[in-house]
Amino acid sequence: WLLQYADTYVGVDWSDSLHDIKADVVANLNEPLPINDEVADTVVSLSVLEHLCEPQQMLSEAYRILRPGGGLVLQVPWQWWIHEAPYDYFRYTPYGLRYLLERAGFTEICVEPQAGFFTMITMKLNYFSLRLIRGPRPLRLLLRGFFGIAWYLGQRTAPLLDRLDRNWALETTGYFVTAAKPVSDPA
Repeated sequence: WLLQYADTYVGVDWSDSLHDIKADVVANLNEPLPINDEVADTVVSLSVLEHLCEPQQMLSEAYRILRPGGGLVLQVPWQWWIHEAPYDYFRYTPYGLRYLLERAGFTEICVEPQAGFFTMITMKLNYFSLRLIRGPRPLRLLLRGFFGIAWYLGQRTAPLLDRLDRNWALETTGYFVTAAKPVSDPA
């Protein structure tokens, strides 16, 4: 997917990942990366930071491998259930994200909520109701059909209702972040 927008892509993941690993570099993101300094134009991290016990290390490494003027694109969940346990360590507020990124050296930091209250609560209700589906196969099919209609209607309606939410950052599903490595490194 990323190669639609980039000439090259180098994937980094760790060997104990709970999903298929298609990484070019297998490394622990809680430790220094086996990647040279200033080789990347952009670092993309989607739903990763919450799984790191040392998130500052990853952000500092992202900064180190970025070329001057390079950018970081990051996404993290906020109102999300515990997932990929036991490797689910943190949730980040906009203030915490900004603090960690500034500490790593990033500038031009922009933190944007992904959605508003109604999308967030719909997502939480959907995940909760999914956990209610159990029992014999006919009952599970019936429950899935009932909940499926509710899930569909909720997901179609919630973005419209989000227009009523004046401050998405307070109760959102997560945050998108962009940040830059300055052209001239102040360090």
